[in-house]
Amino acid sequence: MKGESGISMIDELTFFLGFQIKQEETDIFFSQEKYAKNLVSKFGMDKAKPKRTPSAIHLKLTKDTTKEKIDSSLYRSIIQSLLYLTASRPDIAFVVGVCARYQVDPRTSHLHGAKRILKYIEEHVWRLFFLGNNIVVWFSKKQNSVSLSTIEAESIAAGSSCSQLLWKKQMLEEYGVPQSSMVLYCDNMSAISISKNPV
Repeated sequence: MKGESGISMIDELTFFLGFQIKQEETDIFFSQEKYAKNLVSKFGMDKAKPKRTPSAIHLKLTKDTTKEKIDSSLYRSIIQSLLYLTASRPDIAFVVGVCARYQVDPRTSHLHGAKRILKYIEEHVWRLFFLGNNIVVWFSKKQNSVSLSTIEAESIAAGSSCSQLLWKKQMLEEYGVPQSSMVLYCDNMSAISISKNPV
C-alpha cells in the first residue's frame, strides 16, 4: 500500500484538530486541555480572575437592544471556539448554547457571559474516559415545545432518552455486545411515578 499510494509513515499521532491523543496498549485517550488553555490565552482571559461556575446563578440573556453593541466578529469567534470545546466539556454545553443564540447582534451583556465561560475554563479541567459505565453520548438542547410543568418537561426528556437508549441497544447488538436491560435515570419523582402508572 505504501508503494502504490505514496504514503509515508510518521510518528505516533499525539495531536489532531485540537485534540491531544494518548495511545496505550488497550486504550486511546482524547483531551482538549491544550486547546482550552490556548483558547483562554487567545482571548486575553489567562490573567483574569477565574470563575467557579460557567454562568451566573440566574443566567438570563435576552436581545437587549439598550446595551452597547460590540464587535460581532469577536463574539462569534469566541462562541464558535467554545462550541468546538463542548466536544469534551459537557459542563459548559448549556451556557455556550445560550450564548450562541445571540451571534447576530451581540451586546456587552452577551460578551460578558461568553468571557465568564473562558474564565471558568481557566480554572476547571475536565477529562472524560469513554469506557464501560462512563459517558458515551451526551447532549444539551433547548426543548422544541413549551412545557406547562417540570413533570411534563422531564417526561419529554425521558421519552427522548428512551428513543436514544433503544437505538444504542440495537447498535450494541449489531456489534455483538447485546444488553438484556438498560437503566434510565430521572431526578423527578412525579415523572417517575407517572412512568410506572400511566394516567
